[in-house]
Amino acid sequence: MSVSSTRTAPASASWTLSVWVPAVMGFIGSCAVLAGSLSVGWLASVSPINRWAWLIPWRTTESGVITGTVVLTLGCWLMFWAWLRLGTVLRPFGPGALKIVNLTTAAWILPLLACLPIFSRDIFAYLGQGRLMVAGQDPYEDGISTLSNWFQLGTDATWAQTETPYGPGFLWIEQFVMAVAGPDDPDLAVFLFRLAAVAGVVLIMVYVPKLASLLGTDAARAQWITVANPLFLISFVASGHNDALMTGLAVAGVWYAATGRGLLGVLLVTASLGIKPITMVLLPFIGLLWAGRGASWGRRFGYWFLTAGIAGTIMVLVGLLNDFGFGWLTVMLGTGTGSVPWSPVGILAEGTKVILDSLGFDNHWVLDAFKTAGRLLSVLVVIWLMFRGRHEHLMQRMTWAFTALVVLTPIIQPWYLLWLLPFFAVIGIRSDWQLKWVVFTVAFFVAFGAADQLFVWQFLGIGPQLAQGATVLSWGCMLWILLLDPWTSSIMKEEWHVRAALRRTAARLRGPRKPEQTAP
Repeated sequence: MSVSSTRTAPASASWTLSVWVPAVMGFIGSCAVLAGSLSVGWLASVSPINRWAWLIPWRTTESGVITGTVVLTLGCWLMFWAWLRLGTVLRPFGPGALKIVNLTTAAWILPLLACLPIFSRDIFAYLGQGRLMVAGQDPYEDGISTLSNWFQLGTDATWAQTETPYGPGFLWIEQFVMAVAGPDDPDLAVFLFRLAAVAGVVLIMVYVPKLASLLGTDAARAQWITVANPLFLISFVASGHNDALMTGLAVAGVWYAATGRGLLGVLLVTASLGIKPITMVLLPFIGLLWAGRGASWGRRFGYWFLTAGIAGTIMVLVGLLNDFGFGWLTVMLGTGTGSVPWSPVGILAEGTKVILDSLGFDNHWVLDAFKTAGRLLSVLVVIWLMFRGRHEHLMQRMTWAFTALVVLTPIIQPWYLLWLLPFFAVIGIRSDWQLKWVVFTVAFFVAFGAADQLFVWQFLGIGPQLAQGATVLSWGCMLWILLLDPWTSSIMKEEWHVRAALRRTAARLRGPRKPEQTAP
């Protein structure tokens, strides 16, 4: 089927053959990611997998590690190609498209369940924090380095003396996993943590289409944008980030609140902030959804107090049960040292440092100042969006409030953007520059992830060269898929509509026309 025909093809049996190509290619890519992870994915040093005779050459020789890096990188880009091709085949996402997206995504997930952790090794920090819980220590005060043999279980040294930045709900999950797996079976623990992340993925897959349908957005297209993209699948399944469970609970809570079940919505969002406290920002908007359309200010304030009271009571009870109180809140307020080069706060801080340094002024205070300013600005944005705007735009207001809290911090990890993607997908991402921004962002962070945190034994001495090679290979694949490949490049080349978008924005800023300006 030609590219042009996919744009206008009706939702029909004509999909049957066309969807098989991206579905199979994505599955092959997922299998390649699995194979590559066996070479350059992370393992605890005490893992018996390190002693598998057939695997040793792939992890300890230059040829084996180079091959694994190439296979892993190409697997990521096969998944990326398959994601875009699936979208071009299915558009305009008619009846039956949602089922195809779900089945295809499930098939792509299966190989990733057996991956060694890639793109991040945070999952090994979960092991150490779980051990702290089992040992009766306070993860909000004690670092993992207080445990014996902590480094042998794969935890990055940056976590050695760092307090746990997660909510008390996830601490219980960590404790349960380590109680089941025990301290001597890190591979089982990694798999169990991955299953917890997959539970979050399932929640997202269930409630994104429901929310999209409720808001009048194409459910299949929202699902394709959210869960079928490789950054989502690798970060939330292969990496096993607990962000998946946090996001899944939040999306589910928003859906229940939006459908008149406010109490259940509050409980689910409170469970979400028990994983990571960032989703606390959703609670004021859950209260507004619970109050309902046309609510008076008295009713709105009443439901805000009710929502805060329920969530606060639950967190107090949790703090009493685990004896940690509100230690998680103290840690959350103190996290976020350093910056990343793509965060707005980081860009402004580094630029200011360069200017001050060139003028001979002290600049050690700059990042802290911008970090504080970013936090204050994000709080002001949230408050503004709580009080301003129509009820029918409540989901948009909530999404932008969440975005402000994420974007105005100095550290934005690639998977943080996946917190926001489900909400933007359900309120509607147009096929113009908006979708292209999503596609490029996914591509950029897939390229970054494929070269970042590769496990390479130090005695090989080729770690930097592998990262550079993976980066070159990734950007070559990205340019081909987005600009040259006839099956996928149409997504980036067509339907920019930038001028129309700018005109609409200018019209909104000008406000409604005065009567004398309106043509008869």
